[in-house]
Amino acid sequence: MKNAGRYLSIACLAVLLVGLWAVPALAQDGGGNEPPPTMTAFQFIKYGGAIGGLIIVASIIGMGMSIERAINLKRDNIVPPDVLGQLEQLFDEEDFEEAMTVCEMHPCFLTNVVAAGLPKIGTSYEYISDAMQEVGDFEATKLQQSISYINFIVNVSPMLGLLGTVWGMIGAFNTIATSKTPPTPAELAGGIQQALVTTCMGIFVSIMFAPVYFYYRNKVQRMILEVSAIAEELMERFKE
Repeated sequence: MKNAGRYLSIACLAVLLVGLWAVPALAQDGGGNEPPPTMTAFQFIKYGGAIGGLIIVASIIGMGMSIERAINLKRDNIVPPDVLGQLEQLFDEEDFEEAMTVCEMHPCFLTNVVAAGLPKIGTSYEYISDAMQEVGDFEATKLQQSISYINFIVNVSPMLGLLGTVWGMIGAFNTIATSKTPPTPAELAGGIQQALVTTCMGIFVSIMFAPVYFYYRNKVQRMILEVSAIAEELMERFKE
């Protein structure tokens, strides 16, 4: 599970690349004796127009953020084992000034939470707990915000696809309304094509990044609970 986030991001990249080629291939299937004209991935992207381009940009951004989170959202970055070992030893020795120095030298989620409680030592445990809770909530919000943009892409991609659908249908109906003669299917195909392509692209991107977001959301929640438990364990000696 240590590298699961990185593998999940790489898998999504593979799905994205395969999808760019697989979807046009599906669009080529048709009846009749004559083989349908070949549609390349570039043509498929071209049919999406400007809105399809926005969806592709969103997918690239989402992929970059997913890979960045896979690299940086590791337990060793949130709870460094060597730093935790030093803090446990210093707490056992009751050397709280040195513990504060360690926290300042190695800023991370855990040390920021512990550093908030250290100056309150000597007061009641409630003051220590409240100080750590306040900083813990702030750090937890930062972690949650770091993955919220992936969720934004999950939600906005199908909406962009729907916008492309409406835009394409408006174009098709506009062709009907402004044509002096009954329009041919070829004249209507452009708008309808854009409507279908953008819908497909938006749904595809949303499906691709939804499991990535849920994986990181659950991982962040586990890390938040772990940091809270570690900080409470270090400070519970001051309950009495």
